[in-house]
Amino acid sequence: MADSSMAWSWAYLAVSAFGALLVLNAFRPARAGFLVVQSFFAGWYTAEMPVWHIVWQAAATAVFAYFGAFGAWPGWLGLAIAVASWIGLFVHAVYSDRAHHVLAQAEEEVPLPAVPGVELPRSGRDTMWRFPRLIYPLPRPSRAARTIRNIDYWGDGRRAHRLDVIVRRTDPPENAPVFVYVHGGAWIIGDKREQGLPLLFELARRGWVGVTVNYRLSPKNAWPAHIVDCKRAIAWVRDNIHRYGGDPSFVAVGGGSAGGHLAALLALSAGERDFQPGFEDADCHVDACVPIYGQYDMTAHDGGKTLRDWGELRMFEKRIFKTTYAEHPEVFRAASPLYRLRPDAPPFFVIHGRNDTLIPVADAQDFAHRLRQVSRSPVLYAELPFTQHAFDVLPSVRSAHMVAAVVRFLEGARLHVLPADALSASGAAAEADAAPSA
Repeated sequence: MADSSMAWSWAYLAVSAFGALLVLNAFRPARAGFLVVQSFFAGWYTAEMPVWHIVWQAAATAVFAYFGAFGAWPGWLGLAIAVASWIGLFVHAVYSDRAHHVLAQAEEEVPLPAVPGVELPRSGRDTMWRFPRLIYPLPRPSRAARTIRNIDYWGDGRRAHRLDVIVRRTDPPENAPVFVYVHGGAWIIGDKREQGLPLLFELARRGWVGVTVNYRLSPKNAWPAHIVDCKRAIAWVRDNIHRYGGDPSFVAVGGGSAGGHLAALLALSAGERDFQPGFEDADCHVDACVPIYGQYDMTAHDGGKTLRDWGELRMFEKRIFKTTYAEHPEVFRAASPLYRLRPDAPPFFVIHGRNDTLIPVADAQDFAHRLRQVSRSPVLYAELPFTQHAFDVLPSVRSAHMVAAVVRFLEGARLHVLPADALSASGAAAEADAAPSA
């Protein structure tokens, strides 16, 4: 019996140590070396779902206690480690909620006008602790929105050239503003059905028309196929979104990671004929941009050393551009939003996590700072503490706050871009609830 108790004690100590490593990694993730990707995945779920980690660790503690793990000293040491982990997870939960203050501060630094008659969400607090969010912390369909799937925006029948339109289920929109979301996935993987859904569903509920697009991926397709497809999708939106209740006079764009890069490039390359082969005269400009943890420099300049640290530049060369930076630096620069800053850039809201291990936050800081020096439009920048890459994929507390902030920004950007008479004709729902839905 004593041997069994000792075995359970050591096992519990090992489990507690594993949980503590997850929490420690969420605070201090690896930023270089071969563990970067593993550190990202572990830190991402821990930081966005701290309550769930407390639940599984507490459940494990109860099971080990039943089998006598506290009959020997390793069990008690494991309990002390577990309690320390729970405190750390509680701190993460607090910082998730504090994202509201960080986002609000970014808005206060570069204020945008409020749209008359449109009730804006103050934060994500009104819905973040609802029971369904706690028991099912994964993306799920919205009952308030419906999705029209797989519209061919190029006319060639390819799966990569399809988009979805998301609109309010009841009281369909008329002449509504449009938000286009570009998915991430390192330009290699990803699908329009997987990302940005909490934001798209909330915008649809408020009367916007959401669009999420597929585009050709590497390594099968080399750059600039990705941005060409996104440009073609914007051209389709300008010409056809009125059929779904959208107003082509205001089209905003956003995306995460590689999608953030493509969204920023869309916003900063209006009129770039090299990115519009065969449709050079199409209107592909966008009116506002929300890049989230995006890649802004594809050249690995001095501010982007992480590209060299874990070989991302080599990945760019081999799998995406199919050429080297040494041979064709102009191709890499042309693909970098950082080198396309322009005075007539649309309003930007740059959002990045301070603990991002895949794309360093310094790159976002540099991009936002330089864009502010050049652009005549508002440039908002929010840097979220203890926040990993892809934080908004899960419907977490932090994600709810970000959705509310982006809604406020987009409504303000609409007033900044459009004249008052055009706004009065827009079909965005003024009577929408103040808080975003789950």
